[in-house]
Amino acid sequence: MADARTAPARPIPVRRALRKLGVDIRNARRRRRIPVAIMAERASISRTTLNKVEKGEPGVSIGTYATVLFALGLADRLAGLADASTDVVGLELEEEHLPQRIRRPRKARVAPSEQEGGH
Repeated sequence: MADARTAPARPIPVRRALRKLGVDIRNARRRRRIPVAIMAERASISRTTLNKVEKGEPGVSIGTYATVLFALGLADRLAGLADASTDVVGLELEEEHLPQRIRRPRKARVAPSEQEGGH
């Protein structure tokens, strides 16, 4: 495992978001009155890994975060994180590239023999 000196620097907003996620997970566990040992067992992870999740450490896999959220009954929220319908910037960029005009499709050309009812 990389130590603090060799770990890649992460942007401050990313570190804050992970730390908040960890705190939110810890608070959700506490509200449910689930002890650390039982939560770790339900998520099939060690207590040490759960501790890292609750601190928001970036080295923990997203799959582990997802499993912990599942054990808390919160996994459905994970699916909507990058939902296209809530991607304001992406929707605005897409709208900029919409065509100015939309033409009707051309009618298929009919061969002369078919126009006359030829066989």
